[in-house]
Amino acid sequence: MARPGAWLQSVLVALALLLGACAGFHPQPLDDWPDPALVHSQQQGQVTVSAGILSDERAEQIYGADLADVGLQAIWLRIENRSEHGYWLLVSALDPNYFAPDEAAVLFHARLSGANERRITQHFRDLAIPLKTAAGQVSEGFVLAPRREGGRYVTVALAGQKRALRFGYALPLPDGEFDFEDIDPAHIYGGKERPNLTLEQLRTALRALPCCAADKGGNQHGDPLNLVLIGGADEVLASLSRGGWSFTHRIDLSTVQRLIGATLSGTAYPVAPVSPLYAFGRPHDLALQRARNTIFQRNHLRLWLAPFRFQGRSVWVGQVSRDIAIKATLRSSTLTTHVIDPNVDEAREHLLQSLLVAGVIERFGFVAGIAPATPEQPHTNLTNDPYFTDGLRLVALLSGRDTTAPEEVVFLDWLESPDPISESQLQPAQAIKP
Repeated sequence: MARPGAWLQSVLVALALLLGACAGFHPQPLDDWPDPALVHSQQQGQVTVSAGILSDERAEQIYGADLADVGLQAIWLRIENRSEHGYWLLVSALDPNYFAPDEAAVLFHARLSGANERRITQHFRDLAIPLKTAAGQVSEGFVLAPRREGGRYVTVALAGQKRALRFGYALPLPDGEFDFEDIDPAHIYGGKERPNLTLEQLRTALRALPCCAADKGGNQHGDPLNLVLIGGADEVLASLSRGGWSFTHRIDLSTVQRLIGATLSGTAYPVAPVSPLYAFGRPHDLALQRARNTIFQRNHLRLWLAPFRFQGRSVWVGQVSRDIAIKATLRSSTLTTHVIDPNVDEAREHLLQSLLVAGVIERFGFVAGIAPATPEQPHTNLTNDPYFTDGLRLVALLSGRDTTAPEEVVFLDWLESPDPISESQLQPAQAIKP
């Protein structure tokens, strides 16, 4: 019979062997980085900045540590400064919660031996991009920031002596499950030419649209079509990403399982799929959201490419609302659905404000859409959630890559929207001004 001390000694030896197996530190070079498909470059004067995001797998290779496991993401930057002036990189503009190299490295120290602790710390320092790029020099390296799925909007701000440059990038990070990976505007209408409308024709066409999204059969009204964005697919993704909106997963077995798990635990799923609604005879082409720290609440929007254009640019008809709870339902493939905030106009206003603050709107206005409804006599959607509305559709022309200050935005002289917070006190006849 083994002595108790021998048993304990065996456990300690096994534990030491296990820790020893985990104590290795073996970073690998990424010979195929930067990946042209994931890198975006912009130039201002004699300064060119390129940016991209490492996938979780590539980050683990180059850092020799699983960054995703501690909630981090590696953002690659290259600054080519051919000017006569030096510039500082303002990392806080990229992400105010970024991690310094030593701060990130210490998260892995408990898994490593003393020598490897020093190695990983020095490795993280070596990978970090220098904060200053002198005149005529090139700086390259990584910034570690809190992890986001699907991609993110990255602001690269450079400051020098009485000089400042600002670059902005919407950087998608595909994983095979995001709906934006399937978007192909050229094929949605079978390659047919979509008519190009004037401003007045656009207003008429938008007013003639159905009031609401519908079920698959097109027989029942869902949430109101209260949103119109004008711009190319890349402009829409970049503008919404810049405004703080996240990409969403498609509905499939793996994402449904994750959604159910988040629902049971009440945890966050920032890129959770959005259940399909239908317009123009098909489910939404694109969805985005602004998630809370719980699956139960989020702002979300759906977009459909319209069968017409405005001044050569694509028109996207959409629906935006705020989710405030989850309930069980047999009408969804996930067996659950969100309950919407009945004040859908506040969600529409929130979207408008997020894009105005981001500086991505050139012009906006409102057209009539659905019949107005009050809190006392609300409309209902497909899952019988009530909502009230002034009946208007927001129409926003995106400014593309240019930044438009709020005071430079042009208001279309169509209809005037009331204050959505005071809306419950309005009568339907007051809700829109002809």
